[in-house]
Amino acid sequence: MQLLRNYHYVAAMLLFCIGLYTVIMRRNIIKKLIGLNIMETAVFFFYISLGYLDGGIAPIRVGGADPSRMVNPIPQALILTGIVVAVSVTALALALVILLYRQYGTLDVDRLFRDEGEAEAGEGKGEAA
Repeated sequence: MQLLRNYHYVAAMLLFCIGLYTVIMRRNIIKKLIGLNIMETAVFFFYISLGYLDGGIAPIRVGGADPSRMVNPIPQALILTGIVVAVSVTALALALVILLYRQYGTLDVDRLFRDEGEAEAGEGKGEAA
């Protein structure tokens, strides 16, 4: 019964696991980036749900408002900052992905590592000769 009352924690954990699965199992860098964003969203959802108060009111003190019914505004403020940082990191990562694609012509992680290994092996042969 306690699990049903805390369904939002379970939902956040499931969302995080979906993102983690995507990051681990997908070979495409764009899909890995989407998985990271899903994980970020799960963390944001978890923090916001910590500040949720059933039947709570906005934390604005107006005439006669009961402070015990006000929701906690700190998680909301932290998550707003987190969202800005997450969007910035995603934009930077997408820019790096574009550069990777222009340089190597693929976004497949396995092919990138294989091509990098072949390039290093070719350089080693050139030095030995």
